[in-house]
Amino acid sequence: MPRIAKFDREKALDNAVSLFWERGYGGASMKQIEQALDMRPGSLYATFGSKDGLFREALDVYAGRMARSMAEALDDAPTTMDGIFRYLRSVAMQITAPDSPARACLVVKTLLEVTGDQPELRTLVNQRLQAVEDHLADLLAQAHARGELAPDVDSRRLARLVQSQIMGLRSLAQRDIDSDSIKALTEDIITALHAFTRRPVSH
Repeated sequence: MPRIAKFDREKALDNAVSLFWERGYGGASMKQIEQALDMRPGSLYATFGSKDGLFREALDVYAGRMARSMAEALDDAPTTMDGIFRYLRSVAMQITAPDSPARACLVVKTLLEVTGDQPELRTLVNQRLQAVEDHLADLLAQAHARGELAPDVDSRRLARLVQSQIMGLRSLAQRDIDSDSIKALTEDIITALHAFTRRPVSH
């Protein structure tokens, strides 16, 4: 069966991410997928198996991007919360960029879109969101052990709060709100989260 080269596969997945991110899982027709990936139906199915298979791989690519973005924000940050604040600011920059396919998170958009007759897809998306929460909880537990957070802070609860702020920021940005207002809201979120730190956080 015909297979595309690794480089072309990566490019195809990048294009799939943009298409699904812009149109959603259900909104992306097979014809649009074929055009976006520049692949014929036979090659598309031989390579990815199905629309679901393609979406799963595209979601992997998207999740990988988000993980790298968070890792970069945390790298060399004075504290974990400093790194999270950097990440929030990077999210604000990303969702207000003119070349962004969409402002809302692809994972959250899919969660809101899938129906009860798509249990595997819903489970996949919930697993992605749970993985983010778990990662945040681990980071914050380490920060708590280092004395970076107030003594009474619950790391898991704070992780869910941080995740909800990220999800909310991306969802709110889907509205017709100007970039400066989105960035100002991000600073308001950061100011509110300062309350959980044990010492002043750098800007």
